[in-house]
Amino acid sequence: MQVTETLKDGLKRTYTITVSGAELDAKVTEKLVEAQPGIEMKGFRKGKVPMPMLRKQFGPRILGDAMQEAIDAAMKSHFDASGERPALQPKVEMKNGENWKEGSDVIVEMSYEALPEVPELDLGKIRLEKLVVKAEEKAIEEALGNLARSAQNFEDRKKGAKAKEGDQVVIDFVGRMDGEAFEGGSGTDYPLVLGSKSFIPGFEDQLVGAKAGDEVAVRVTFPETYGARHLAGKEAVFDCTVKAVREPKPAPVDDELAKRFGAESLEELRRQVAERLEAEYQSASRAVMKRALLDQLDKLVSFELPPSLVEAEANQIAHQLWHEEHPDDHHHDHGAIEPSEEHRTLAVRRVRLGLLLAEIGRREKIEVTDAEMTQAVMAAARQYPGQERAFFEFVQKNAGMQQQLRAPVFEDKVVDHIFKGAKVTEKEVTKEKLQKAVEALDEM
Repeated sequence: MQVTETLKDGLKRTYTITVSGAELDAKVTEKLVEAQPGIEMKGFRKGKVPMPMLRKQFGPRILGDAMQEAIDAAMKSHFDASGERPALQPKVEMKNGENWKEGSDVIVEMSYEALPEVPELDLGKIRLEKLVVKAEEKAIEEALGNLARSAQNFEDRKKGAKAKEGDQVVIDFVGRMDGEAFEGGSGTDYPLVLGSKSFIPGFEDQLVGAKAGDEVAVRVTFPETYGARHLAGKEAVFDCTVKAVREPKPAPVDDELAKRFGAESLEELRRQVAERLEAEYQSASRAVMKRALLDQLDKLVSFELPPSLVEAEANQIAHQLWHEEHPDDHHHDHGAIEPSEEHRTLAVRRVRLGLLLAEIGRREKIEVTDAEMTQAVMAAARQYPGQERAFFEFVQKNAGMQQQLRAPVFEDKVVDHIFKGAKVTEKEVTKEKLQKAVEALDEM
């Protein structure tokens, strides 16, 4: 077996791999001898089938396997010896395929772009500022107020008061299509919060301004995507009798409210709210610091990038942004989307930072544990309520999806490693200043 370099231009590599006919024949013979004891054939005892007959019967298939094994071994040997890693799967092409005959040499061309040498990074040169926000009393009170509103009760408004959005109306209703009541379209003493969007679009709007004792004919059209097919897209009239109009009253902020949210006392609930707020602030602060880190890394380190990776990333960015600009188009038959220079500039940054973080992780032996991977899958599965089991099975069978879930976990672990080695100074700021810093991330 012979491997000959034919191109070395930047990161581009091309090699010719030659596997002699004699090597292949020897491999085929070796495999046949190995399999012979277990082979049965009519007219011969098990393990006694002559080698010429075995070669005639199984030789062509085994020859194909031997070719693949020889080429794979040559590629592995090359990468082990050179220390190079391909940016993408190498392109392998048989050069003498049309003229090849059994017994002759196999000549294969292997082409790829090598991953670049990533320079060592002195983490001590990185200077970062960590924004620190304490949970102020005002923010805690605001959060407690939101909890009280979510646990609100409803009290009757004054007689003759008109219903407003956010009020609760108690109604009896009967739905009719073409004058006939339909199954599932009636209710008695139903408490409906106006603006909750718990009924079909347009229903609640027509009850705003109604008073207790009013009878309102609510005219609606069921959505085309409505779950009950016999109602989808159909017009209906609901005869509603308003029996009460009630205004929302937030629950008192006291020990009883605390118990409704699993705390033993109001003091304990305050402490939990403060911890939750500070955890949210820390998460936001980390996002700001991570962006600052990536900006510094982008300026600190420069190296040649594989053009294929940059082009693939630019295409992905262009495709993603196109769909963000066309949210109603969920198909992928929109034809080719040509990346712009702006897309390519962003692709260069992403590829450079991606390779840098990957290399730091490799050198520091940072890995995603099974427990961390399970957490990532569980978090993703929550986006599909009721279909979690199917999602788990999909991830188990899909290596690409596994990598998609593993990548951000790995990146965050590498970023945390860099944070530990960098010079980080803390700066206490207000919640508003942190919020502005977070909003600025979306504008970059």
